Parts: sequence; C-alpha cells; structure tokens
Amino acid sequence: MKLKSGKEIALKQISLDDRDSMLDTCRYELNDKGEISEMKAPHSTITKWIRLGVEGATDEFILGLGFDERTDIFIELQKNIFVGEGNASDSK
Repeated sequence: MKLKSGKEIALKQISLDDRDSMLDTCRYELNDKGEISEMKAPHSTITKWIRLGVEGATDEFILGLGFDERTDIFIELQKNIFVGEGNASDSK
C-alpha cells in the first residue's frame, strides 16, 4: 500500500484472533441521533491496529509516522477487516 505521503507499507494477513482483538479495541461515543461522534482512545487503538496489521511495525516505524499517515493506515486496515461483514447473515 502506498500512503499519500509516498511511503510504502505492506499489510499483514490478519488472523481471526488478531482481527477480534483489533475490533474489541474500538469504542465509540454516539450522539443523540445514534451516529458516531467520536472514537475513544484513538491513539492506542490506531497503534494496536498498525502493530498487528502492518509488516515491520516497530516502535521506531510507528513513531516515524505522522497522524495523517497513521489514520490512512487505520482506514485501510478497516476496509480489509470489514470485507464481507455486510453479507454474513445472507448465507444459507
């Protein structure tokens, strides 16, 4: 994957246990309409997702990323994890 900044990263194949662990860290605050208004603990959540989902995600690598880069990686990992989520109940 190429980030908007030009850095290249490789996403890992994520195991089911790591996927569940990653999803368990996501906590959201909802507004009166039931819409997501904010994510709780975004920094630790994004760091965990990068550590589990990106090849070579050492402390040095993660510290070298800007917030925009970390967010881009997090969004891409979410896309990969949620593939097929909407069709789970359609199977017969």
